[in-house]
Amino acid sequence: MKILVTYHSLSGNTERMAEAVVTGAQSVSGAQVLLKRVGQVTAEDLLSADAVVVGSPVYWSNMSGEVKTFFDNWQFKFGVFPEFKMKNKVGAAFATGGQISSGKEVTLLTILAAMLGNQMIVVSGGGAFGASATTEGESLGIDKIELAEAKALGVRVAEVARLIKAASPR
Repeated sequence: MKILVTYHSLSGNTERMAEAVVTGAQSVSGAQVLLKRVGQVTAEDLLSADAVVVGSPVYWSNMSGEVKTFFDNWQFKFGVFPEFKMKNKVGAAFATGGQISSGKEVTLLTILAAMLGNQMIVVSGGGAFGASATTEGESLGIDKIELAEAKALGVRVAEVARLIKAASPR
């Protein structure tokens, strides 16, 4: 099954989480994983994927503008809507934010809401809504626990995508 992991990152923190998601997904038999920045994703990348995992830094307690534009492009550039071409594909999210209460869960939920609006099947890994990391404070950057959570998200996405693909008549 094909899994697209895509993200926006300026500082490299969200990119590190994306790489951990990829590592987790690749550990599942049969997974073909593509890692791309949101601005580089093509319609073919998106539409051929069985699962899409989207990562964003927290900007003003929400997804970054680049990630929002990526979702807007689903309709206006990639032609996903009104036919719901992402229907029954697996979706998941991860986020990074500087502070403990910076809006990571809100960011995860807005990403998942965009996926739900496209009739995707959303999953989480170890966390309630996906994977997240706090990048400032006592432990600068991303710690081992947060990277493990991102890997677990990748594993879960790949496992669920494999189950859905096996059960799908297409």
